[in-house]
Amino acid sequence: MDRWILDEVFVFAGLMATLGCITRIILTAMNRRKPVLKESALTTLEEMAQRLARIEQAVDATSVEVERISEGQRFTTKLLVEKGHQNPADMSRAKAITPH
Repeated sequence: MDRWILDEVFVFAGLMATLGCITRIILTAMNRRKPVLKESALTTLEEMAQRLARIEQAVDATSVEVERISEGQRFTTKLLVEKGHQNPADMSRAKAITPH
């Protein structure tokens, strides 16, 4: 029985070593396929990050301006609706004709 257990341990150890070697070979092959970033590529990435930051700031500024425009439009619409609901008598009083 002891010999059988010892054989099983050796087979298990051999399989684990083989699996480890195969895994290392695969990982090495995958790492060799990765392109190495050069310094010019790193500066390009930095420039892209700066450009994206500027685009984000521009979008934020545009959204603030659009919100201001929409608030002005709401206010103007509110004034026009209130003016449309005035009585005709009130409207005639509102017109003042001054001699020039």
